[in-house]
Amino acid sequence: MTHIEDMTRVPALAGRYDLYGPVHKGLRRSQCNLLAALGSADFGNPETCERMLAEFRHLLSMAASHVVHEDSVIHAALNALSLSTGLVDEQHDEHRAAFDALEAMASTVEAAEGPARIAAGRALYLAFAAYIADDFAHMHEEETVVMPLLWQHFSDDELHAMEMKIVGSMPPEKNMAFTRVMVPAMSPAERSGMVGGMFQAMPRPVFDAVIEFAIRPVLSEAEFEALAGDIGLAA
Repeated sequence: MTHIEDMTRVPALAGRYDLYGPVHKGLRRSQCNLLAALGSADFGNPETCERMLAEFRHLLSMAASHVVHEDSVIHAALNALSLSTGLVDEQHDEHRAAFDALEAMASTVEAAEGPARIAAGRALYLAFAAYIADDFAHMHEEETVVMPLLWQHFSDDELHAMEMKIVGSMPPEKNMAFTRVMVPAMSPAERSGMVGGMFQAMPRPVFDAVIEFAIRPVLSEAEFEALAGDIGLAA
């Protein structure tokens, strides 16, 4: 099979639970936005440099958490049935090495001054571009190869329980951070489905906090009004 055939061979959802889709959409969008910001950043400006490195480290932290979640819950469930996750495990090991290398490069930017800082910023931009190219291919592998394997061996309820196990393992601030990343990357229907489920399941004060700090700030006024109308929430 050629590489092009690998890319275009995408299994249909066919109504099944999409365990990877929302979080991968969020990570792809965030990575693309950060890459563009790194490319246009003035690393010679100390305030800009500090802000960019903070955003960079925040996204690296989320990506590292995502790898841990997949290893400890999704891969563990497949391995318990003696189903191999060897390729994606290797890719996760490569990701962990990449996180260390990228953090070292960020520290180099932080410590440099003048033209050396600008050169280090360019190097960080190029290295991050190479990393996300690998990560996009990895996420494609998960959604087109691993996801059908999960559908074959687990019910939608079991897949949802895996997701809830991941959600329950995170502190509130980390859940808020992932929500902020995922919500603007979703289609309107996906967004309404996820947030509507939260509306039904969460105590109202908790849900209101999620709206205030994680959902309303990342949507346009029109997007939020549409979402509120879809789920029966007064905008």
